[in-house]
Amino acid sequence: MAFECEPATSGSQAGTDRTPSPQPALIAHPRVPAVVVVLLAFVASPTSLLKRLLLGRPFRSDRLQHTLLPKRIALPVFASDALSSVAYAPDEILLTLSIAGASAYVFSPWIALAVVVVMLTVVASYRQNVHAYPSGGGDYEVATVNLGPKFGVGVASALLVDYVLTVAVSVSSGVANLGSVVPFVATHKVMIAVAAVVLLSAVNLRGLRESGTAFAIPTYGFVIVMGGMLLTGLVRVFVLGDELRAPSADLVIQAEHSVTGFALIFLLLRTFSSGAAALTGVEAISNGVPAFKAPKSRNAATTLLLLGTISVSMLVGIIWLARLTHLQFVEDPALQIVSGPEGYVQKTVTTQLGETVFGSGSILLYVVAGVTALILFLAANTAFNGFPVLGSILAQDRYLPRQFHTRGDRLAFSNGIVFLALFAIVLIVGFQAEVTRLIQLYIVGVFVSFTVSQAGMIRHWNRHLRTERDPEARRRMHRSRAINTFGMGLTGTVLVIVLITKFLLGAWIAIAAMAVIYLLMLAIRGHYDRVARELTPPDEGRAVLPARNHAIVLVSKLHQPTLRAIAYARATRPDTLTAVTVNVDDKDTRDLQAEWERREMAIPLTVIHSPYREITRPILDFVASTRRQSPRDVVTVFIPEYVVGRWWENLLHNQSALRLKGRLLFEPGVMVVSVPWQLASTASKNLDRLDATLSRTPARGPRVAPRGTLPPVVPPVVSAPSGENGPVDGGPVGTGRD
Repeated sequence: MAFECEPATSGSQAGTDRTPSPQPALIAHPRVPAVVVVLLAFVASPTSLLKRLLLGRPFRSDRLQHTLLPKRIALPVFASDALSSVAYAPDEILLTLSIAGASAYVFSPWIALAVVVVMLTVVASYRQNVHAYPSGGGDYEVATVNLGPKFGVGVASALLVDYVLTVAVSVSSGVANLGSVVPFVATHKVMIAVAAVVLLSAVNLRGLRESGTAFAIPTYGFVIVMGGMLLTGLVRVFVLGDELRAPSADLVIQAEHSVTGFALIFLLLRTFSSGAAALTGVEAISNGVPAFKAPKSRNAATTLLLLGTISVSMLVGIIWLARLTHLQFVEDPALQIVSGPEGYVQKTVTTQLGETVFGSGSILLYVVAGVTALILFLAANTAFNGFPVLGSILAQDRYLPRQFHTRGDRLAFSNGIVFLALFAIVLIVGFQAEVTRLIQLYIVGVFVSFTVSQAGMIRHWNRHLRTERDPEARRRMHRSRAINTFGMGLTGTVLVIVLITKFLLGAWIAIAAMAVIYLLMLAIRGHYDRVARELTPPDEGRAVLPARNHAIVLVSKLHQPTLRAIAYARATRPDTLTAVTVNVDDKDTRDLQAEWERREMAIPLTVIHSPYREITRPILDFVASTRRQSPRDVVTVFIPEYVVGRWWENLLHNQSALRLKGRLLFEPGVMVVSVPWQLASTASKNLDRLDATLSRTPARGPRVAPRGTLPPVVPPVVSAPSGENGPVDGGPVGTGRD
C-alpha cells in the first residue's frame, strides 16, 4: 500500500457530524506519539470522569461576581495571612536565641520590640499606598508604573516565590501545631502537609469563593482564643499571683557556641530577621482595595491599622508570657537539650503556652492548637487566591504563558492553582515540612517587594508634587513621601540584614528562584513581542494574497475517502490540481494506476518513486519543487482521513499521515486540509458526552435527529503553518483528537 489514510477517532473536530466549525485547527507535533496525544487529551478533557468527580460541573461566566466588603469582614478576609504569622514568628525568635543558650532569651522582648517598629512602619507606609492606588494597585503595579516594567517584573518574581513559600510555611506550621497535641500528625507531618496542600488546591479548583463568614469565623476565633489565652495567663501571673511554668521551663539547654562580641551582634541580627517573618501578608490589603465598601481607601487604611494593632499585640503578648513562664524553645532538641524528661517532645510556643495557662488535659489546649492550625491553613489558602490572580495579570501583560490568564470550568485560574500546589509540595517534601528551614527562604521576597514598592511610592509623590499647587494637598504629599522614604530605608535595612544573616542558611535558594523567574518572564515577554511583530499585517500597498493556488491530493487507494477529497479540492477552484501517490510497492502502484485509468479520472496522477520506501520526504520534496517554481504561489495539500469510533481501531492503521501533516506545517506557503470520512463504527460513539467535552458545557440530555434527516456536511479541517500565509492567531488550537 502506498499511502494509507490517517484514522481519527470520532472525538476529533475533523470527524464529528455534529458541530461544523469554520475555525482552522493545527494538528499535533509530528514527534509526539499518537498514544501520548490520546492520553494527554484524556487527562486534559474538561469532562473526564475523574475531573468531574473532583471538581464538579462547569460554571457559567456570569456566575463570576464581586461582593463589596465592610471593614469587619475585610479584616479576616485579607488579614489571615498576616495574623497567622504570629503563630510561628515567636518560635523563630526563641529558637534562634537558644543557639547562645537559655540566658540569651533575655533579649527576646527587645527583638520583639524591633519587629513591632518595623511592622508599624510598614503598616504606615502601605496606608499611603491604598490612598494613592484605590484601584488596588499592588506592589507589582506600583513598581511597574513608577519605576518601569523591569522593576515590576522583579517585584512580581519576588511575590510569586513569596506565595509559594506562604503555602509551604503556613501548612507546615499548621501541621506542627496539630502535631503538638496529636502525636500521629507529628509522626507523619510530611504526608499530612502534602495532603493538606492537595486538599486546598482541590477546594480552590472547585471555585472556592472568599466568603466573608467562612473567613471571619476562624480568623476572629484565632484572635479571641489567643487573646483570651494571653489575658488569662497575664491575669494569673499579675493578679492571682500564680507561678506559671511552661513544660519546657526546667530543661537544661546547652549553648551551641560561645557567643560574645561581634558573634552576639550577628546572632541578634539573625534573630531579628527571623522574627521579621511576622510581617508577611501585610501587603495583602493594598491588593484588595476594590473589594472594600466606600470610601474604599479610608476603609482599607483603617483595616491596615487594625491589622497592625492586633498583630503587634499578639506578638508582644506571646513573647512576654513566654518570658514570664520561662518557656524554652530550641532548634534541635536532640543536640541542645542536655537534661530533661525522658522522651521529651518539643511542642510549638503557642501550644506550650496553652498547656501552661489551661492545663495539659484541658479541652482549651486542643482549641488553641486547632484554631492556630486553622488560621495557618487559611493563610495558605490566601496564597491560592493571590498567586493565580497575579499570574493572570502577568499573563495579560505577556510575562507568563497566556494559559495563566484563562479561567477554568469553575471560574478559577486553574493553571496558577496547580503550579502553586506543585511547587509548594516540592518545598514541603524537600525540606521535610520543617518550618525553621523554610523560614530561611521566606522573608527575602517579602522585603524585596516592600522595599521596591516604597521606592515606587517615593517617585509617585515626586511626580505629583511637580504639578500640584494646592498647599494643603502638597503638605499631605510631603508627609506621605516622608513616611514612604522612612519605610523604604527601614525595610531596605532589614532586607540587607536578612541577606547577610540568612544567605548561607537557605536565602540563596529564594534569590536564585527569583532570578530564574525574572529572566524567564523577560524571555516570555520577548517571545510574545517577536511573535506580535511577525504577525503584524503588512502595509496596504503590499500584496497579501497568493498569486495562484496549487492543489495536491494525496492518494493511497482509489476509494470513497479519496473521491471525496478530490471533489472537495475541485470545489475550491485551484489554479492547478493533481493527485500524488508515493511508490513504495510496485504492485500496489500499478493497481492504482490501472484503476485510475479505468475510472477515467479527470485529474492527473503523479507517481513519486521512493527507493528507500519513505513517504514523508518524497512528498516534501515534491511540494518544495512546486513552491520553488513560483514562491508567491500557495500549495494546498488535501489528505483523505477516515474517522473511527473505537480507540483500538487507531492501532490497526498506518499513522504516516499524522507525521506528514505535522511536517508540512513547517513549510511556508503550504496549507494542509484534512478531508474526513466517518466509518460505520462512529455511529456508536456517545456524541452528547463528546459535545460536552468540546464545548465545556454539561450535557443536558440526548439529542436525536428527526427520522429521515441526514447529518450536516462537515467542512474539512484546514491546518495552516506559521510563516507566509499562515494563521494570525497566537498559537495552536489543537486537533480535538482523543
